[in-house]
Amino acid sequence: MNELIISLPEAERAELADLADACGRTPEECALEAVRAYLRRERDGVAEAAGRLAVRHAPLLKRLGA
Repeated sequence: MNELIISLPEAERAELADLADACGRTPEECALEAVRAYLRRERDGVAEAAGRLAVRHAPLLKRLGA
């Protein structure tokens, strides 16, 4: 696994530590979960937009052989 280092303001770092403690997890586990959730949302949004564009431009895509 690759390592990623991010800087957080002290207030956010403390909030993350408190949340992790309350959930019985490490701050790193909470941050990883948040990144994964963000990536899923973005991936789903991009796929939805691509689907809308494909429908909207279907005749052009057909003419182009795509």
